[in-house]
Amino acid sequence: MTGKRERAYVIGVGMTKFSNPRGHIDYPELGREAASKALFDAGIKYDDIQQALVGYIYGDSTYGQKTLYQLGMTQIPIINVNNNGATGSTALFMARQLVEAGLIDCALALGFEKMAPGPLTVNFTDRTNPVELSILLMSEARGIESASIPAQIFGNAGIEYCEKYGATPDHMAKIAEKNHRHSANNPYSQFRNILSLDQIKSSPHIFGPLTKFQCCPNANGAAAAVVASKRFVCDHDLQDQAIEIVAQSLATDSPLLYEKKSLIELAGADMTRRAARDAFNKAGITPNDVQVVELHDCFSANELITYDALGLCKPGDAHKLIDSGDVTYGGKYVVNPSGGLISKGNPIGATGLAQCTELVWQLRGWCEERQVPNIQYALQHNIGLGGAAVVTIYKRAEGLSKPKKSQDPRKRFGYNPAIEAKPINDADFKRVCSSASRSEYALGKL
Repeated sequence: MTGKRERAYVIGVGMTKFSNPRGHIDYPELGREAASKALFDAGIKYDDIQQALVGYIYGDSTYGQKTLYQLGMTQIPIINVNNNGATGSTALFMARQLVEAGLIDCALALGFEKMAPGPLTVNFTDRTNPVELSILLMSEARGIESASIPAQIFGNAGIEYCEKYGATPDHMAKIAEKNHRHSANNPYSQFRNILSLDQIKSSPHIFGPLTKFQCCPNANGAAAAVVASKRFVCDHDLQDQAIEIVAQSLATDSPLLYEKKSLIELAGADMTRRAARDAFNKAGITPNDVQVVELHDCFSANELITYDALGLCKPGDAHKLIDSGDVTYGGKYVVNPSGGLISKGNPIGATGLAQCTELVWQLRGWCEERQVPNIQYALQHNIGLGGAAVVTIYKRAEGLSKPKKSQDPRKRFGYNPAIEAKPINDADFKRVCSSASRSEYALGKL
């Protein structure tokens, strides 16, 4: 986008607890809870939302409409988004663009997923797989085994990193140990058990260096964010809770994906590299200015190769970053204070917005036992094979007028949602529903 841009702020976030995909909760209920919490956090109604972007990858068209009609049939544009693992972040990217362009003042980004148990599989076998060339090149380089294709793509990237730079499978296991340890303080995480390195290494083998506890589990869940302009923030006295999206970049694959014949590149490293470079340039900062990172650790191997791609370390030094303790509390960065996808689970459409929610809570200073101290900038990374990589940089809002009245969303909730995972209650849900366009039909009461 050229010319002067409006600033975009996240003013409300919310998410459900991520749960085992064998549960019977359906996507409209998941989406309603996350969207309602985000609106309640912002202290606004659904009437204030001018456009909604809704992400999911498992389901039929117009799930977004089915879900949001529960809040009111206000006739706003509702756009359904599918960008593989980067779906939630892509919905946020689109919401931010609308606000920055000055087209609207307030947008809702919502992501949810109702998943099936077990490894990810191809949904359609009667048409071309969008990553078929990547699979072919991986097969030529390493062969194909019976494990899931994503596990092989990312596992092989980890193997190549070890061969090129001297990392070991233990470094990937250490990543998983860290993320499981972090998740103990996250009430939204599907798994909160602290696991030893030996437990992680001895868990069932999945592929190559990857064991079960180094792989993200499928999950049911939803997350949402409300994005608004400076004018909206100030008009609604939300300055104290607003978090600025300082920079954001969405990259797709380059010819390097195939030309370099690298398994690291097949896992999307170049997309991440370019998205990170662009985001840091837009923000006018470097990785050294960041304190906290939510990184797409669908497999521990992807976190390993992504340290390089994001510029958190010199090329080839990811394992040294791990050994130095610089990816956890007390180190240079805290990576995945939420526990990451490995512990939290990966309801794919919701994942990017769950990362956003965690970083907003961190920047507000709400996270207590998992709080990262002295945050100036927070970094989010989300990737989808096929491909899309989104890198987002956040900071607390600065340079805004003082609010006429101070608001603390925790008082509205009656608890701190960063440290307690409670469902939205009926009274709070009704407070955020549209006043002008309630629909008993959409609520299923007729």
